[in-house]
Amino acid sequence: MELERNQATRWEGYVNWRNKPALRDRHGGMLAASFVLVAEIVESLAYLANASNLVLYLNQHMHMSLSKSANDVTNFMGTAFFLGLLGGFLSDALFTTYHIFLISALIELLGLIVLTVQARSPSLQPPTCDSATTLCHEVSGGKAAMLYAGLYLVALGVGGCKGSLPSHGAEQLDENTPSGRKQRSTFFNYFVFCLSTGALIAVTFVVWVEDNKGWEWGFGISTISISLSILIFLAGSTTYRNKIPSGSPLTTILKVMVAASLNSFKGNSSSVMVEETVRETKEIEAPTNTLIFLNKAIENNNSSMKCTVEQVEDVKIVLKALPIFGCTIMLNCCLAQLSTFSIEQAATMNTKLGSFAVPPASLPVFPLIFILILAPIYDHVIIPFVRKVTKTEMGITHLQRIGIGLVLSIFSMAVAAIVEVKRKNVAIHSGLLDDATKPLPITFFWIALQYLFLGSADLFTFAGMLEFFFTEAPIRMRSLASSLSWVSLAIGYYLSSAIVSIVNSVTSIGSHKPWLSGANLNHYRLERFYWLMCGLSVLNFLHYLFWAIKYKYRGKGTTIE
Repeated sequence: MELERNQATRWEGYVNWRNKPALRDRHGGMLAASFVLVAEIVESLAYLANASNLVLYLNQHMHMSLSKSANDVTNFMGTAFFLGLLGGFLSDALFTTYHIFLISALIELLGLIVLTVQARSPSLQPPTCDSATTLCHEVSGGKAAMLYAGLYLVALGVGGCKGSLPSHGAEQLDENTPSGRKQRSTFFNYFVFCLSTGALIAVTFVVWVEDNKGWEWGFGISTISISLSILIFLAGSTTYRNKIPSGSPLTTILKVMVAASLNSFKGNSSSVMVEETVRETKEIEAPTNTLIFLNKAIENNNSSMKCTVEQVEDVKIVLKALPIFGCTIMLNCCLAQLSTFSIEQAATMNTKLGSFAVPPASLPVFPLIFILILAPIYDHVIIPFVRKVTKTEMGITHLQRIGIGLVLSIFSMAVAAIVEVKRKNVAIHSGLLDDATKPLPITFFWIALQYLFLGSADLFTFAGMLEFFFTEAPIRMRSLASSLSWVSLAIGYYLSSAIVSIVNSVTSIGSHKPWLSGANLNHYRLERFYWLMCGLSVLNFLHYLFWAIKYKYRGKGTTIE
């Protein structure tokens, strides 16, 4: 009787921060998740405070060329998001999300300390430019090694944090109750809200500090921010429940794939053999009829390669979610335009608000503000209304939410193309088409329209992706699956660069001038590029519909119980 009572009060498969069984009345819940949300604000601030303005630091202080600076920033950001896979993998396989976040945050702190020390000490920077000849020596040798060591320590830390923190917060909420599932949906919505809050502070206050007070202050603020994130996260230690690692998810995936392949060569495809194997392993459920090829993994007579029905079904779930992941990359490719051509467009326009000139680099404020306004409205107004109308627990499903974001990204590229036509017409009628030195008599607020659509798209799709991958993935693979949201972001940025290169290569055939090259943006065919992105986004959405309609949700949460 006492044993049953103890089991009823424990969270099965979870431990507290002291590695003892987690208790239902002490661990988990919205309070524990709230510590994660607050920690995300300052963690996001620490990373984005530098990433948003890093190209200027490398160009002006480390004396790199503008193209090399841009490439280094792209590589840095892409690496950081790709390393989210490593953070997710370690969280599932070897350590808890609690430990991975703390280790990663300390690594990021170390990297920021290295960058702060270098920015503060002139002896660790390249010599100042010769004022007479304007000759600048690019950072090299040990100084360059110190710079890249700091940057990639930060990237490693950021990857670990992004791969563990969202899953850690979501794990605090009970998926076995309708209220817990609703809270989890709210958590992911506010996770994006908190990420945007930190980013807003970063691209306004911290960027101003870096430009006006010095980069040692900017890096210093980031160092303090990640330290605060660690302290806030630790403050919630006694409230967390931490999922016990269950071994390498990649090993399971590889084992099932190899076993299925080996049995295909042997020709053992008999359903009778599968049923016998299921009975031998005392599995109650038979494998499903989707991705039947993988069912052959159960037929293996080799004990080291024999797979259970549970392992096979886990791999099927992951594989069925991959097409959804692939369809989100195009949205992030569109988002990449916000930090490239959109800023260049704004730089040619009137950026004054009264007597104050808004720096074009601060334009990312617009989508962030839209997200901060829309997120609470979505969670407290839209979703409750849709739940009443549809009589479902979720209101809007994960895939519907992702789809809405993809549609908004289509509109954003169409609006961007129309605004570019208007901007170029103003340049023609004002006689400034060939003069890129004077601002055009058109307010930069026109650019805010495409930011409105893309900011809204990001909220719908990114939060939807985080929740979709976490909810649908097997419990043993949740952190790894959730990190795919960050990988999609990284691939989207890389794909954007590739598309620009391809467009310039194709459009420069013969005597034609490339669409996206030259010193004067007014001579670009940017509107055609935006229409191309719009068309690609439409095709991507149709591709997404094909997979989304075929997808069958697993588990609970689609209807009111």
